[in-house]
Amino acid sequence: MTSLRARINSWTATYRDRRMLTLLVLGFSSGLPAPLVFSNLSIWLRDVGVSRTEIGLFALAATPYAINFLWAPLVDRLRLPWFTARFGRRRGWALFTQTLLIGAILLLSLTRPEENLLLVALAVLFVTFLSATQDIVIDAYRIEVLEPHQYGAGSAAAIWGWHLGGTLVGAAGGLYLAQYFGWNVAYMVLAAGLLIGMAAVLMSPEPHRPPSAETLAEESRALAHLDRWRHLPQQLRQVLGWIYVSLLAPFAEFTRRRGWILILAFIFIFKLGDALLGRMSGVFYRELGFSLTEIAEVAKVYGLAANIFGVLLGGILVARIGLLKALFLSGLATAATNLTYSWLAVSGQSTLVFIVALASDNFTTGLVTVAFVAYLSSLCNSAYTATQYALLASLGNLARIWLSASSGWMVDSLDGDWAVFFMLTAVIALLGLPLLWLLMCYFPSPDAKAATSPMSEPMPVNELESNTPGGGR
Repeated sequence: MTSLRARINSWTATYRDRRMLTLLVLGFSSGLPAPLVFSNLSIWLRDVGVSRTEIGLFALAATPYAINFLWAPLVDRLRLPWFTARFGRRRGWALFTQTLLIGAILLLSLTRPEENLLLVALAVLFVTFLSATQDIVIDAYRIEVLEPHQYGAGSAAAIWGWHLGGTLVGAAGGLYLAQYFGWNVAYMVLAAGLLIGMAAVLMSPEPHRPPSAETLAEESRALAHLDRWRHLPQQLRQVLGWIYVSLLAPFAEFTRRRGWILILAFIFIFKLGDALLGRMSGVFYRELGFSLTEIAEVAKVYGLAANIFGVLLGGILVARIGLLKALFLSGLATAATNLTYSWLAVSGQSTLVFIVALASDNFTTGLVTVAFVAYLSSLCNSAYTATQYALLASLGNLARIWLSASSGWMVDSLDGDWAVFFMLTAVIALLGLPLLWLLMCYFPSPDAKAATSPMSEPMPVNELESNTPGGGR
């Protein structure tokens, strides 16, 4: 009994770290805006008569999630007036972005899709830009505040927080609020939820992880080379040096790794099938006849519980068999559960099948996101955390956002045959697995397992949508 208690204490030691609570709350702040620009927004637009094709095109307004690597170097290097001096580099950027994000969601709450759809799209674009910037800061903070062996547990804490904010409060809570008070009031109330994330930032320490000696030496060599360009003005040499260190060095460092092109290709297409499904799932529920409260209740009770279990099991898989194998198995499971939506489409307004489909979807989403986020984290150099993670996450979001814009058109082209549509998403979800198999065979990561396990031996650890983005659907 003593031995068992000791092992349980060892397994849970990482989760008792105060930093995990901080990451849980920051995950909440990251997840809360997601349903406001994805699932709930799709339902809102459908309720006021917007076509499926137009709803699908709203995915383009989420483009900032796919290109936030373009301004990630600014988050890595630029000092904000007052915020940086008062709170530090990461915390200052977080508080600055969260303040603006609250204002952006409040602006979105004042729009009326039935009167001016373009204005809604612009407001959504403003929200997604600030939300994507917040994700840059939060992801960098998570990686820098933890040691590499805590990445798996930190990813799990962030994912649990994301779903508390995105699935429970933002999605289910938002549907309840919309049912009783209307969509505009729902968005207005949810904007205040970001105050929780701001409180977490204020009560948390600023991370301090110095770059590696090798990275500093490489930067010094580049800057020394610029100093030999005496024919250029000193200020211009300083600007070129800043551009190299901030913009070019993060990408140059990544391209020196073995198999980097294959890694980027895999990240680009891995979650495309999920994206196509997630963009239209809310519209699908409404067309079957489910009410807002029914959708919220199933998502709150069964969806969230299944996702938590999936995150836990995903962490165990990562610790037991390693990142790449865990990604492969969870990718297969995700493709398989897409077919449950085809079953629901054939069954009609069946509450039991609805529960099975949504619960299985959330389970595999949790399963796959843990491994995926931990994998991306393990690829980052501590000198360029925000830039490299944003680049990798943006690449995954690029396919998810841009190509998922065709989801509504796909359903319309199939004459509303949802069963066939979801079967196609299952096939598309398998596209990334051959690339992953090549990575496992030719470019294995020998320290990936060690980098994600919070214990000295392979025991359970636990990540996004995001947006999840990092995040869910």
